[in-house]
Amino acid sequence: MTFDPFADFRMNGHVAIVTGAAQNIGEAIARNFSGAGAKVVIADRNAEKAAATAAQLSAETGGEVVGLGCDVTVEADIARVVEHTVDRFGGISTLVNNVGWGRPYADPLDIGVEDMVEGYKLNCVSALRITAACRPYLLEADNATVTNSGSMVAVMPAFEFLAYSAAKAALNHAMLSVAHYFGKQVRVNSILIGTVLTDAYADVGLDEKVRHALANPKNLTGRAGTPQDVANAFLWLASPAAGWVSGQTIQVAGGGARSRILPKRDSG
Repeated sequence: MTFDPFADFRMNGHVAIVTGAAQNIGEAIARNFSGAGAKVVIADRNAEKAAATAAQLSAETGGEVVGLGCDVTVEADIARVVEHTVDRFGGISTLVNNVGWGRPYADPLDIGVEDMVEGYKLNCVSALRITAACRPYLLEADNATVTNSGSMVAVMPAFEFLAYSAAKAALNHAMLSVAHYFGKQVRVNSILIGTVLTDAYADVGLDEKVRHALANPKNLTGRAGTPQDVANAFLWLASPAAGWVSGQTIQVAGGGARSRILPKRDSG
């Protein structure tokens, strides 16, 4: 019998929900999971895009991929996605909380209460709520995992994104607590993602100086990341290959240090 070093990276028999997966990093994660043998549900606020991406990935990998509309801040949407997944595939073994978004603020002390609360709901609370909804099925599954898309701004200065970075920092701590709650029953990990140039940066209206800094990060690899760079780490953590890894927050950031990468604010 020939030794296969990639056997533990395969996800045959797994059923995965990936939130925010109609494009960019989430799409790359869903593609990896499907290519590794998992049945995948793409849950995204843009239902039309989710369905189109699912069809594309199915054609690429030959696997079963379903796209569903879902606003992860709405309990009814979460319940519907979980119910559909279980009805279609018989259970849930793998959850990726990939949804996240935040806009920049010129003055972090001018951020209103509503913006802070909404950022917390989207970037932290939503992950807890869908994890809770998946819990009965995760507890029944072999190699059950919850893996979260964190951000390097949760552990380094980023005053332009204070609402987002504070919520992502809260996510790190919340999911560490969830990992200890589940213990050996469900592995829970988070990935601190560095600069990955995606369509999301165009959506938040960054100025040219900030865009240049992000495109030329001062990390050890000398480049910004790609969605595939990040998706590969998610595949490892969700697969049996990482069966001895839980309660961890892992940087996938080009070897970036915990120092500010955005341009310094003009104090004049």
